[in-house]
This record gives sequence, C-alpha cells and structure tokens, in this order.
Amino acid sequence: MAQPTRTTGQGLGAVTRGRLLFGGDYNPEQWPPETWPEDVRLMREAGVTIATVGVFSWATLEPRPGAREFGWLDTVMDLLHDAGIGVCLATPTASPPPWLGARHPETLPRDEHGSVVWYGSRNHFCASSPAYRDHARRITEDVARRYGSHPALRLWHVNNEYGTACWCDTTARHFRTWLRQRYGSLAALNEAWGTAFWSQRYDDWDEIIPPRRAQYLINPTQSLDFRRFTSDALLECFTAERDIVAAHSPHVPVTTNFMPLFAGLDGWRWAAEEDVVSVDVYPDPAVAHDDPAGPAHGALVQDLTRSQARGPWLLMEQAASAVNWRPVNRPKDPGQLRLWSLQAVARGADAVCFFQWRASRQGSEKFHSAMLPHAGEHSRAFRRVRELGADLAGLSEVAGTEVTADVAVLHDWHAWWASQQPGRPSAALDHARLLAAWHQALWEENLTCDLAHPEDDLSRYRVVVVPHLYLLTDASLDRLTAHVHGGGTLVCGFFTGVADADDRIREGGVDARLRRLLGLTRVEEWWPLGEGETVHLDDGTSASLWAEDLEPAETTETVAAYADGPLAGRPAVTRASAGRGAAWYVSTLPERPALRALLARAAHAAGVRPVLPGLPPGLEAVRRGQSLFLLNHRPEQVTVPLHHPHTDLLTGHVHAAEVTLDRHGVAVLTPTPTPPQKESRTCDEGVSSP
Repeated sequence: MAQPTRTTGQGLGAVTRGRLLFGGDYNPEQWPPETWPEDVRLMREAGVTIATVGVFSWATLEPRPGAREFGWLDTVMDLLHDAGIGVCLATPTASPPPWLGARHPETLPRDEHGSVVWYGSRNHFCASSPAYRDHARRITEDVARRYGSHPALRLWHVNNEYGTACWCDTTARHFRTWLRQRYGSLAALNEAWGTAFWSQRYDDWDEIIPPRRAQYLINPTQSLDFRRFTSDALLECFTAERDIVAAHSPHVPVTTNFMPLFAGLDGWRWAAEEDVVSVDVYPDPAVAHDDPAGPAHGALVQDLTRSQARGPWLLMEQAASAVNWRPVNRPKDPGQLRLWSLQAVARGADAVCFFQWRASRQGSEKFHSAMLPHAGEHSRAFRRVRELGADLAGLSEVAGTEVTADVAVLHDWHAWWASQQPGRPSAALDHARLLAAWHQALWEENLTCDLAHPEDDLSRYRVVVVPHLYLLTDASLDRLTAHVHGGGTLVCGFFTGVADADDRIREGGVDARLRRLLGLTRVEEWWPLGEGETVHLDDGTSASLWAEDLEPAETTETVAAYADGPLAGRPAVTRASAGRGAAWYVSTLPERPALRALLARAAHAAGVRPVLPGLPPGLEAVRRGQSLFLLNHRPEQVTVPLHHPHTDLLTGHVHAAEVTLDRHGVAVLTPTPTPPQKESRTCDEGVSSP
C-alpha cells in the first residue's frame, strides 16, 4: 500500500496538545458581525476548543474575479484567538462562486450522459479543468499567505468532501494522459482492457473516451480505470492545495474530510497524503433506535478511519440531532449525542466536531441541526452540547492513546469498484453490505478489529478476515499466504480472489494460490440466491444471498454442509491447515447469529478473546490505552460486575463492585489503585461480564 509522500512531521497531536478537541464548522459569513461575539461567548460556555472556518466562503472572500475581501475573516480569526479557540482554516474551493461557472463554463462537470451539472449548489467543479485549478490555486495561495502565521491557526482543512466525477472532453484528455502513464503503450492497454471482446480494440489514444452512456454494457476494465483515474484526479487537486498551505505554514498539519465508507475515492491512497485523517459520520437515529446496525455502522466507519490514520483521527462532522437530507429526519434521542460521540473517542478519535455551530436560517441546510439550535442557548439541545464539552474536557488522559487489535478486516476500494460493475452473477452482491455484515458480527462479539489494505503487512494480526474481495492482486495473495503460513488464521468469504488487477478472471475461476491456501481443489460453480431465498446448513443454521459448489481437498475439514437444495451434501464452510496456520472458507452468507458464532469460533481457536466476554447484546466494550469504554446501546439499563474498584473518568466516581449504565449510558473506567492484600486475585481483563 502507498505510504505518505509528504508530511509536516506534525500529526493530530500537534493540534490536540494533550486534550480532546471539541467544536464544529463555523460559518460567520451567514450572520451579521454583531452576532460573532455572542457566538464566541457561547462557544466558550460550551467548551469549544476548535472551530472550522471558511469551508464555503469563496464567494465572500472573492465576490468577483480577483477581488479579495479578508476583513471579515481577520475579525473572526482574532475573535476566536482572543477567546482561546483554535481555528481549522479551510480552503474554500469546494463551492466555486457563480461567477466562475458563468465566465468559465468549462469548469462545470458533465455527467455520463453529457449533461452539464450547473452551479447553484456545491461541489460543482471538474477536477481536470485548468481554469478551476488555476482559480483554486490563486484563492488558496492568498488565504495561506494571509493566515499561515496567524496564532489561532491549528489545522488546514482543504476543500470539503471530495467526490465529484466528470465525463467532459477536458476530463477525456486528462484520462488519456493518465492511461498513457499507467500503460505506456496502446498494446498494453488493449491487453489489460481485453478489447478483443466486442471489437473494442483502440488504434489511437484519441479514440479513448470516459465510460459515457453506451448502447449496452461498458468495458468493465475501462470503467474500473476511470474510477481509479477520478480518485487520482481529485487527489491532484487536494495535493496541489495542500502543498500551497504547507509552504506558508510547514508546522501546521493538513487534512480533508472523508465521507463515511464512500465508494468514490481510494481512501487508503488518500490517507497516505494527509497529516491528519478526518471523516464525517451521520448514522440514522431512526435505524439505531431499533437495529444494532446503526451503532455497528458507526463503529465500522470509526475503525476504518483509525486504520487509515494508523492512530488517532478527527471526527470532522456529525449532527447534533437531526439532519435534513433523509426522507424523514428524526432527531437523536436524549443520550445518543453523547453515546455516539464517546463511541468515536473509544475507537480512536481525538477530536469530536459537528456540522455546524449555529443553525442556518436560510439555504438548503436550514433544517440541519447544529450545536446552537434554532431554539437557542436555553434549549435542551444546547445543554446537551455543553455537557458533552465537559465530558471531553475530563478525558484528556485518553488523548493520543492507541486502540490495539488482533483482528484485521481487509477492505480495498479497487475490489469494491470492480465488484460494482454490471454483468456479474448477482446484482445483489454488494461489497459494502458484506463488509458491514462481517464487521458487525465482530462488533457484536466485542472483538476489536482494524481494517487493512490487502497488500499491508498482516503479520501483527492473529486473525485476518476477508468478507469479500472479488479482485485480489498478486501482492495481496502473497500477503495472505505469508500470514497463514506464518501461523495466522484467515477467514475468507465467498467470491473472493476471482479477478486480477485488470478485472481478468483468474485461471480456474479463483486464483490457484488462494485455492491451495483454503484447501479447495475447485470452485465448480457460483450459485447466487434470489431475493428472500435461503438455504439450510446441516448445523441447523440458515444462510442467504450466495452459495457455491465446492470441491475440497482430501485433508480439508467440512465445518458445515448444505442441507437442502441442489447443493445438498456439498461443503458450505470449510477449514484447512496451511503451514503453521489455518484458513476457513465461507461460501455463503450465514444468518447474523451464525456468522457471529463462526467468527468467534475462529478467533477463539486463534487465541483472540473479546474485550469483555459474555456481555449482553448491545453493550459495547472497547479498550483504548489504559481506559475501558463501556457503551450501552441497549433500550434498558444494564449492570456490569467489577472484580476490583474502577474510577469512571467521566464522573470521578469510584465503582467498587459494579457499574450501572442507563440507556445510552457510557462509562470510561480505569483501575483504581488498592492496597495489596494477601491472596488477592486479579483479572487480566480488569472487568468481568455480567
């Protein structure tokens, strides 16, 4: 996996300075200047330590081409600094002003049908447009020159939620340049794309276009390469602005905010170019109210972001209550704001921020909640924000500490892109859905896990889990082989290792190295299941979505077999030994309890134990540094026995024998020193299950 090519040498620790940060997006340009001192007063009252400023301010900073209006931002920067509030200063390039689109229509993106995506919203730019890049460079240069040495500046925030794709002629030329660099020759491109199929052979570079709307199915490798190119084109925009701000303030770290589990960018490659990795997380309170998939999905995004950061990370955006973009926008239950914020801290966040500080009265997001809501400073919502600020201020000893894991879940954006193409055995096979299902099974078992790129060094993990990686490179297959032969355990899901980096089907349908590792002679046929269709296994469980006709090697153990249907009697789950390790293969999607039990069994056999064993469903346990976080997602109160006294960092209360968590309750426990006693007994985990 790509390693960072540039760093300030200053990570998130340079920003946090030994404390957890608390704040959010501040858009003072939406409000009259007399409001600004009041905002700062209320920020101090709430415990805000950092404010993100300028994200959507391009038209305010540059109301006409070449004009610069910095006076208002000077005032805001000084106000925040005088109040002891740090600034995460954004380059405003995510939302070009109307004059840019009107004067330079070539900066506007086109969709795959050739239609112009007009200005009037945000993120309306073609990443390949020289005019856009030039104007973005100019405003970024001037902002960085003016504020690069301002004492309030703590962090640079480049652009916002990158992800816009474009299919215009300028993009086509840029795409061809990218392809030349990737392949070197048309012969190599034709070989990689398999253009002998359907008479698609290219004889001139200028014949190549982005995968626009076509009569029928697009060449899948052309589409895959366009996804790669789009991610790289946007990354070029990020690194250009990053280098500008870094030149003016080399001591200040740089970030940009990812969208959660977003398919549009290669998150591993992007994270390698950031000093601080940040993400926006917006779980649906309505889903979480009835379904553990809500908090489980939050944990997935948090684990992924921590893994991208290889340490502490920044929660750049979340909602204080309701959002505005779902069909029905339910507010958060009392306690959910605190619970989900502290879940992020438990899983490695050193900053908890929101969109936005003050609720907008106009614009498309006027019904999006904010730290300071429409109801004002005396509202229950603002009281909860103040209480969260106080909680975070009391957790300073957690800042900078690590979350360690013995389990890695493999995830790769290229495999995701390739598996999204049409013309597959089943359109219901969804990479993100499978990733979430397998991660949730580990989360429910309180098995802490990292996410990892399949080409990473996996030797530090006892268990490696592959929910579904349709595409695996040769380097990835070598890593998996080394992991198992070195004594690790692999648990591999179905339809994995089918294609190479060019989306070419491996000989035999599944790569021979992976088949040997898994103890499979052949995968005879893929057998996708219809919507609502299930199969029964001979261990009494059921499964859905997918099945396979496997031919195991003689020494391979059949853990469970299909009990009915055309595959009755054939292996469904297998286990094989390879080198000093073991490899499990799961050829279907077990029902949720069965998948959890299977992963727990494999982990237990590998010597991996839950943070706390035997906890009731919905009670989450995460260890970060010396602190044990207990988070209650259950609808009722729960009590956890303790083997010896623990102090709750949130309350200062010493719990001698047990800790009780209300609905949405959280405890952050550290062992309380006690005088040594004769024949005293200790517990490695420190806390027992109920």
